[in-house]
Amino acid sequence: MTRDRQPPFVSSASGARFITGESFFAEWSDNVHSGSGPVLYRHAFPFPEIGPGLVTMIGGAPAAGKTTFSMQMGVEMVRFNPEIRLLICNCEMTPAALMDKTLSRLSGIDAHDVRHRRFGEEHADRLAAALATIETFVDRIAFMTAPFDIRNVAATADATGADVIVIDYIQRFTIPSDDSEARHRVNRMMDYLRRFASAGVAVVVISAVGRSRDRAGRSSYASEGLSLASFRESSELEFGADDALILAPVDVDDPEVVRLAHLKARHGMQVTQDLMFDRRVQSFSLIDPAPVAPSTPAVAPRRRTSLAAEIRLLWESSAPAADDASREAGSQSRHGDGDDAGEAQ
Repeated sequence: MTRDRQPPFVSSASGARFITGESFFAEWSDNVHSGSGPVLYRHAFPFPEIGPGLVTMIGGAPAAGKTTFSMQMGVEMVRFNPEIRLLICNCEMTPAALMDKTLSRLSGIDAHDVRHRRFGEEHADRLAAALATIETFVDRIAFMTAPFDIRNVAATADATGADVIVIDYIQRFTIPSDDSEARHRVNRMMDYLRRFASAGVAVVVISAVGRSRDRAGRSSYASEGLSLASFRESSELEFGADDALILAPVDVDDPEVVRLAHLKARHGMQVTQDLMFDRRVQSFSLIDPAPVAPSTPAVAPRRRTSLAAEIRLLWESSAPAADDASREAGSQSRHGDGDDAGEAQ
């Protein structure tokens, strides 16, 4: 018996939305035979994989170097992939402070001297070379300014044509008109960021982590005690991310040696990397460059849909909040039930 071929996306009278295996198979099998894998953007390190459709979560202790690490990764991404655009959404540091980090790393000039503009003749050649390098890619980097909320992220990404978005850090971002507690707000933020990824953007999310107990039973940020449960506020962070990593000192007494612990890899290998963090010039480097990632040549980003439109779709699909009268009625009803239950006892 033959059946009529159904369209890829089916919306039934009951409101169900799904993709049939039959309609999906032809396109999927053609892709398998083509031999082309997912689009991935090469960056400063072999892992994690970053590319359209992926949400990468990087957690870390205070002063572990989360922002410096994500900045180095993002800058090298635009250097290796000359057609992509990067949007940095950092709610704690100015664009000038972030670029100072990059200037220090590319020039090898002490970050303290860069910050205070203490340059001498011995710096001239290195400073000129670093500035010339930055000039080759700075037109493809944008820095979002306040307000630091999800709506502004979407609008700015659309306006700048961003292919990669860095959120630094997620616990400090808000959703307009949302006064819910932090855990619920972070849950909703991850819903939005997953929709952004589905629209064709690579999303890198920086997260705070909580302390844990080390081997001696002390409250610590040492890497040995940190896990997926360490991400602050919400379990949705580790569930919603394709890759989850934590950057932390291997030994709290030696903050220069840090471990990028790869705790979750939804699509591939988990590869933990030990790094040397040279704070003098704000630079990370692999201690053991043994891990080898698949070759990732420079690629052109694929077309994506509007992120502002994704926000509207998700907003429209969410149940509206009850008005004050409904909340009051519900509260009275709950209190009434409690009173009845008390009398029954």
